[in-house]
Amino acid sequence: MNELLLPLGQVAAIGGAVALGPLIWWRQRSRASTPAGRLRALTLLTLFLTFDLIVFGAFTRLTDSGLGCPDWPGCYSAASPVGAHEHIEAAQAAMPTGPVTHGKAWIEMVHRYLASGVGLLILVMAVLSWRLKRHDGEAAPSPWLPTLTLAWVCVQGAFGALTVTMKLFPAIVTLHLLFGLGLLMLLAWQREAFAPQRVAVPGWLRHATAAVLLLALLQVALGGWVSTNYAVLACDEFPTCHGGQWWPHLDFAQGFQLWRALGLKADGSVLGFEALAAIHMAHRIGAACVFAAMLALAWVLRSPAPQWSRWLLAAAGWQLVTGLSNIVLDWPIVAALGHTAGAAMLLALLTTLLARLKRAGS
Repeated sequence: MNELLLPLGQVAAIGGAVALGPLIWWRQRSRASTPAGRLRALTLLTLFLTFDLIVFGAFTRLTDSGLGCPDWPGCYSAASPVGAHEHIEAAQAAMPTGPVTHGKAWIEMVHRYLASGVGLLILVMAVLSWRLKRHDGEAAPSPWLPTLTLAWVCVQGAFGALTVTMKLFPAIVTLHLLFGLGLLMLLAWQREAFAPQRVAVPGWLRHATAAVLLLALLQVALGGWVSTNYAVLACDEFPTCHGGQWWPHLDFAQGFQLWRALGLKADGSVLGFEALAAIHMAHRIGAACVFAAMLALAWVLRSPAPQWSRWLLAAAGWQLVTGLSNIVLDWPIVAALGHTAGAAMLLALLTTLLARLKRAGS
């Protein structure tokens, strides 16, 4: 038990040190604000840092650093790669291009430190929200959403641990990504509770926005499945898939068999090209559907909310360009990070939009 608790406490302490800088900056900048204003500023800061954490998590995955430290929460039971130097050296000597190197170990541990820091910020938010509720009563936003956010980030941390201990099991890695994006959406909704800027629209338009958000979330899940199965280059051409084929032989049954190890079928045999191509093509079809839905939503918003219409068009364009770049440029890390960042921004944008829309006349 001590082998788990000691590095857990050490990593949490480092995460606390990471969070100290943003907390000091927030405190100085919001010193003259009201308690509600300070909490709103902290929510916005945590939202920004959560977005950064999601992008850094993508960087961790794209650099194959997810097993840079093959145990959890520490690195070979140490708080940092410094204390695990001998273990990392031995693993790197045995397999120079393997999952464990000094660089990958540092990337993995920095990701854990940043995640711990964000967790501490969310804990502070939850505490402050309850204090504000006691002070302002009915005038204060509900503290239950920050409390849910705190519980959510704990579950997200558990999936982070499972990502390592289950050796990058695709279903777990995808759920880890989705919980991270869900955390971003919770924070985006939470921020709107402090200073709502409502936009009156017909009731059907608010429902349509919720439908587009759900469709985008499903598409992001598909994108996570593509990434965690390394299926991006299964189709290395556009608009065709491979070898000039528009619709090669695809094995959707094996590609979307959720509970299996990375690169393997459920029976332990190697996952074939047809399964990877099926994953990729499903994501392409989903992308076309989401792109069309966003264009339609931007069109109907051009009158009641022209600025939001432009932002949706910009987000759709960004995802189109970065998604195509991943294919035609052979999956460069900059384009892959841009695509993940765009997906996170899109979900935060749609969540904020949904929070601001209200039924006309209500």
